[in-house]
Amino acid sequence: MPHHRDTTQHPKDQRLVRDLPIHEVAFGGAGVGRTEGKVIFVPFTVDQEIVDVRLHKVRRSYSLGQVETIRQPSPHRITAPCPYFQNCGGCDYQHIAYSHQLAIKQSQIEQALRRIAKLSGCDVEPIKPSPKPFGYRNRISVHSDGENTGFFQKGSRNVVDISNCLLASEPVNAKLRDFRSAGPAADAHATLRENERITTFSQTNDEVAELLIEFIQSRVKGPVLVDGYCGSGFFSHRLMGLVEKVIGIDWNQPAIRQAQQTAAANETYLCGELSELLDQVLVDEHPDTVIVDPSATGLSKEVIAILTSRVPPTLIYVSCNPATFARDLQSLADRFRIQQIQPFDMFPQTAEIEVVGVLERS
Repeated sequence: MPHHRDTTQHPKDQRLVRDLPIHEVAFGGAGVGRTEGKVIFVPFTVDQEIVDVRLHKVRRSYSLGQVETIRQPSPHRITAPCPYFQNCGGCDYQHIAYSHQLAIKQSQIEQALRRIAKLSGCDVEPIKPSPKPFGYRNRISVHSDGENTGFFQKGSRNVVDISNCLLASEPVNAKLRDFRSAGPAADAHATLRENERITTFSQTNDEVAELLIEFIQSRVKGPVLVDGYCGSGFFSHRLMGLVEKVIGIDWNQPAIRQAQQTAAANETYLCGELSELLDQVLVDEHPDTVIVDPSATGLSKEVIAILTSRVPPTLIYVSCNPATFARDLQSLADRFRIQQIQPFDMFPQTAEIEVVGVLERS
C-alpha cells in the first residue's frame, strides 16, 4: 500500500509537520524537506526518509525543526557508534553509512558549483575518502565547566562530559584522560595534540593531508611558488623541493615565526595581509604557481582583484567551504579556466568538506 504524504497542520499543534519526505542533505548537515512551497531543515535526518518534525523556528521562506518520529528510515541510516552523538556538537553524520556520507558531500559540491558558480558542465572528481573514518583527529579542543570536561553541546556553550572521542586518535584520547583526571577548573580549555611541538594551525587528519599534498605536488608548475595564507608552512615546507623559490604569506605572526624556524634556504616568509602583500610579490617574483588556502569566508574582493589583474599561470585554490569556493570561482571565471576540482574527506562524520580547484590562466 503506498505511503501517503500528510502534511496537514493539526489545530492542536501548529508546529508539528507529519510525514515530511527528506529529499537531500544540505551543506551544514541538515536534511531538507519541503511542504506547501516552504523548505524545512531537519538535522540528523537522511535523504529518502519520511519523518514527523517539530518546528522550533519558523521564518517566511524556511523553517527549522527536529525529528519527532522517523516514519520510514533511509536505507543509508545506521546506528551511530558514539554515545554522545547528537548531544555533543562535534559530529553531524554518524547516523549515515560512510559511503553515503561521501556521496552527500560530492553532491553538495556539485550543487554549489551549479547554483552559485553557474558551472553546469564542470566535472567534479570523485571525493577522496579518509583512510580512517574514525580515530583520525590528531588534535581536539576541550572545555571544562568545573564539573564536566569535553565538548560544547550543539548550539550552546554547555559542556558535554566526554571521556573518549571516537574521532580522536588514541594518543589524543590518552591526553584527554590525563586532562580530565587533573580536575580542570571552571572555564579551563585546552587543545590536546599528538605532537605538542605544533602550536599553530595544522591539518587535523594526517592521512588525508598526505593525499592533499600528493595531489598538489603533481600540479605545481615552474620555478617560483607563492603560498597565500601559508600558516606555519604546511604546503611550503612540503613543496619547496619542487621549485627554486617559495614565498609564504600569512597575517598570523606566531605561525610565520614557526614557518621561519623550520624554513629551508629557498623559503621566504612574509607576515601581513595577503591583500596588502600579494600584488607586489606577483610584480617582483612572477610566480608560475599561486596557492591560496583561505578561511571559510573565502577570498576577499581585494585578493580576487589582484589575482584577476596580475593573473598567474596556475592558481591552486584550497577551500573548506563549497559555497564561498563556488562564489570565488565565479569571480575568477573571466581570467581563469578550471582544470580540475578534487574534493577530500578531511573530516569524516562531520559536515565539513575540503575541496581543491586547479585553475589555469585563460
